[in-house]
Amino acid sequence: MLENPAYALTDTARIQDLVTRHSWVTLVSHLPTGLVVSHAPILAEPDHSIVGHLARVDADSHELGQHDVVVIVQGPHGYITPDWYVGGPYVPTWNFVVCHLHGRPDLLTADETYDVLSRTVDHYEQARPKPFRLDQVTQYAQQLAPHTTGFRLVPSRVVAKAKLSQDKPAADQAGVLTGLDADQVHANPELAATMRSYGVGR
Repeated sequence: MLENPAYALTDTARIQDLVTRHSWVTLVSHLPTGLVVSHAPILAEPDHSIVGHLARVDADSHELGQHDVVVIVQGPHGYITPDWYVGGPYVPTWNFVVCHLHGRPDLLTADETYDVLSRTVDHYEQARPKPFRLDQVTQYAQQLAPHTTGFRLVPSRVVAKAKLSQDKPAADQAGVLTGLDADQVHANPELAATMRSYGVGR
């Protein structure tokens, strides 16, 4: 990822929030035989590590725990048309927030993996009126659990980026926000809210 200081995201609280809110991630391993790519849910831990799980067959294909990995956390993102700018000339671009977590994961024990599975269910069910709990199907869940591999990653390197029109004049930022709020084709209210939360367009 191109590291532009103007877009560098170094605030640990913002990074933690990004990982918490956008916890369906891409995991990339570099094996001697080539790259292996999978997708998985993860949980952000208070110590800034992450925990997650893969199907055991998937984890084996990564030789998980034996090689460094990159976990890619993709936050809000979207197309920005030059039609929204007041000034110029400009070309189309893409606004986004993303984080790369580098390191070598540690494999979890069977009990630790089951705890991650249970907490992952709780995380995604918490907003439902009557949240489903894994202990409602304990016997069935325990039959499936051995076919998963839990992991913990304490990142050795974190690279995060928030490219949100910070480099544009205030009038152009306002135009982007108006477009993201209401454009008939490229409206993206989540991205607009993210820009405002980062102080863009104020």
